Amino acid sequence: MEEEQLKVIWNKRPIIISGPCSAETEHQLVQTALQLKAEGQVDVLRAGIWKPRTRPGNFEGVGSRGLPWLQTAKSLTGLPLAIEVATAKQVEEALKADIDMFWIGARTTANPFSVQELANALKGVAIPVYIKNPVNADMELWIGALERVSSAGVEKIGLIHRGFSAYGNTHYRNVPMWELAIEMKRRYQDLPFLVDPSHICGNRHLLQEVTQNAIDLNYDGIIIESHIDPDNAWSDAKQQITPAQLTDLLQKIIWRQDEITSHELHELLEDFRQQINKIDDEVIQLLSKRMKLADEIGHYKKDHDITILQTKRWDEVLERVSHMGMQLGLSKEFVIHYFNAIHMESIKHQDAVMNRS
Repeated sequence: MEEEQLKVIWNKRPIIISGPCSAETEHQLVQTALQLKAEGQVDVLRAGIWKPRTRPGNFEGVGSRGLPWLQTAKSLTGLPLAIEVATAKQVEEALKADIDMFWIGARTTANPFSVQELANALKGVAIPVYIKNPVNADMELWIGALERVSSAGVEKIGLIHRGFSAYGNTHYRNVPMWELAIEMKRRYQDLPFLVDPSHICGNRHLLQEVTQNAIDLNYDGIIIESHIDPDNAWSDAKQQITPAQLTDLLQKIIWRQDEITSHELHELLEDFRQQINKIDDEVIQLLSKRMKLADEIGHYKKDHDITILQTKRWDEVLERVSHMGMQLGLSKEFVIHYFNAIHMESIKHQDAVMNRS
């Protein structure tokens, strides 16, 4: 693809990337691409060529023989191509096949050795490289992968949020944990940040809700799986949708503005923000007073040889504040999470007092 065309797509907001989880046959891939092109919603065609799977025996992609199929789809539709790469050899073959964008998958992001191998292979490439979050909720691995690819001289780097594995989770395939993605977005505000609702949801019925959530959080685009016959897909059948269903999903999205253009609305929002700032200042002052009381309690416990942790007392606190919080419109989950953080800070203060030499 011409450098100027790629630049336009790289800067487009929102950018929509779609295509099958796996390239299965040339017919399946090309027909999906043609239907996506006809729908007119997609900027980039994605397809899995090499598929890292959790267990052996599952379909792991057609491999290199699928690269010419992608080239055919590109020549017929004009859509640029994006695929996942996990090894230096895959990067080499994909570059020869004129692939326009790469992404590094969640399993690869979790392995610094693999990321470094890819970074070495990507050294000096001009094409965009997106980095998915690691399988587990570890921001340092995500940041480390970003730093390794950046150190290789790759200038066009983006991030993809595809959710995190969580034991006991039944609602999502991978729990969004929006707070971690929001923190990553806050730290790297200049990088394009996409959402992968297919891998978050694991089923097509949640796609609309999760995609809308992401757009409301000001994500820069979507990478979503589509297939001409999703129910008979060779991998991840439940989470894929047809190109026509993709159009329907996108048309139902409420696209929010990321900037306030009205002076009147700006003044109103600024007034709300100033009120929040004042309350935040008061909260910090109150927390400081609370910790000073914790210090006094620490001295008392030290003088009387009393343990720091008093579980019965803490159960009483949690029961009282969670009940009060719910009466005031706060969720029990939030109140308990918030007060547990306060409790741990209080314990640190008391520990410092009791074990100070």
